Amino acid sequence: MNASCTERPRGFTIVELVAVLILISILAVVALPRLGVIDAFRSQGWREQVVAGLRLAQSTATGHRRLVCASLGGNRLTLQVASANPATTCDAALRGPDGQTTWDDTAPAAGTTVTVSPAGPLFFQPDGRVTSDGAGASTATFTISATDVAAITVYGASGHVE
Repeated sequence: MNASCTERPRGFTIVELVAVLILISILAVVALPRLGVIDAFRSQGWREQVVAGLRLAQSTATGHRRLVCASLGGNRLTLQVASANPATTCDAALRGPDGQTTWDDTAPAAGTTVTVSPAGPLFFQPDGRVTSDGAGASTATFTISATDVAAITVYGASGHVE
């Protein structure tokens, strides 16, 4: 008897290969669009945290009658408060309700570009206005834009954040 006839053939049949390809295709159609949704949720969460931080900056400035400085750099929001009034600069970190100085734990989706117009930090004045300088000479309305996220507007005359 021939030895090659008694060995079991190795490998996969064409039916098995086609079945695996069909399963992978179905998973790709179902799972890949959901990954985009996760990035959208992450970016939306980041936006909401930035809005909350800016609203706290405005309410702290008016409530404590102190200058509060907000800056966005590297997709991170940093808030500082002046230790005295009147002031043109901020010299102390503004802590949140949880005692931390981090305002946006959730980073936006990878590849998200954040821009502030006009460029530079936002200065929340003790009287509620938002200016582009610490002295409060020039009131400005700021727009914070990020890829695939609704823009954030901070109105200079009132300090309202939306």
